[in-house]
Amino acid sequence: MSGGGSGSGRAPRIAGLRALQAFGLTLSCLSLGGFALLSGAGRTVASTVTPGAAPQFTVLIAGRDIVYCYYRQPCKDQDQRTGLVQPPNTDTVMLVKVDGSSVRVLNIPRDTNVGPFDRFSSIAAQKVNSQYHSGGPEALARAVETITGERVDSYVVVRTDYVERVIDALGGLNVTVPEGGIEWIDNAAGVNLQLPAGAHLLRGKEAVLFLRVRKGFGDDYGRIDHQKQALTQLAGRLKSAQGLAALPTILGGIGNGVETNADPNTLVTLRPFLSQLKLSFATLPTDEIPGTFNLAVNRERLAALWGDAPAPAADAPSVKVTVVDASGAGLGAGLSRALGALGYADVQVTVAPPSLEASQVFTQQDVAQAGALADLLNLPRLQGERFPVAPGEVGVLLGRDAQDTLSQLAALAGAPVPPTAAPTPVPPTGN
Repeated sequence: MSGGGSGSGRAPRIAGLRALQAFGLTLSCLSLGGFALLSGAGRTVASTVTPGAAPQFTVLIAGRDIVYCYYRQPCKDQDQRTGLVQPPNTDTVMLVKVDGSSVRVLNIPRDTNVGPFDRFSSIAAQKVNSQYHSGGPEALARAVETITGERVDSYVVVRTDYVERVIDALGGLNVTVPEGGIEWIDNAAGVNLQLPAGAHLLRGKEAVLFLRVRKGFGDDYGRIDHQKQALTQLAGRLKSAQGLAALPTILGGIGNGVETNADPNTLVTLRPFLSQLKLSFATLPTDEIPGTFNLAVNRERLAALWGDAPAPAADAPSVKVTVVDASGAGLGAGLSRALGALGYADVQVTVAPPSLEASQVFTQQDVAQAGALADLLNLPRLQGERFPVAPGEVGVLLGRDAQDTLSQLAALAGAPVPPTAAPTPVPPTGN
């Protein structure tokens, strides 16, 4: 970015850039760097935000592979579409919906069919993850509009090598590998990921492989769920000095791993809402299409999951709350007492080994109740097919970060509440 320009024009530009950096840094972790934008970078679309009004817009975020022209040799031109050993599919696709301080993220499984299934057309070509290669980011955006029924205002596509740099700049990724460990070996692609069960701190390259692997997590839904865990963790680091130090890496992605048409002026309107941002994650509900691996969107469940319905009014909350206390400070006892005082009659505390997973509220189908609890505790809300909660149940994971963010619970704890013994670590890792 050029350092020229007059002093009178420089101050507003710097102020706008700082707001852009703050929000770009926040959502860059949701997209693992995808929102790192600079004024005038590439072709942009006009802002859809009315000046002075609460910002409302959507942005498509996708992660794409590095393209190879020869065995283990990346192409010099990462934007080329021909002469490739393997096409650059987008196996990670997210639609981010911003409404004032509310930021909702909808993960779209890579095998989701675009529109009605056509038995006379190529099965693979109908999947959402093939749209980027066949028609570029614009085609991918149109496909997501068809799938979700939402308008896509802009797109951000990030390469895996850029994701690696962002994770390294943020200090790596803390993960918990499920029992049985993970092994992913692909000599042709130069992949050799072998992780035993337990806690690990992964650097960028290994972290990206971990976020892409399905083995050990069941299927694409399992992979999506542990991606949510990772994104929530990384977003929590943005408030630290390390997060600020990562700015040059995050903002250095344009033209070197980030492809976008987003208007930076749109992001500047979020400045008044940055300190109140509330994050929630969900996965597109789908049904299997018989005879294929493709998935059809379930629109009825999507409306219930990603809608704006408030928590049902009641004299006392009827949902069961399961608290997984991995804070290392016994904060679950304090939370149990606090929730009891607020009318939650069924609260169970399970102690797990201290975890670096970000504190969060998680659910499967009780989205409104989970949202109300997430607002109460000022925690992100996650939804997924693999979270260990039943219908009528909402979970709260207290990680080590709760010692800072929910430190007042220590005073409420008093004598520890007798916990339910946990034979294995319970924090959700997507399996």
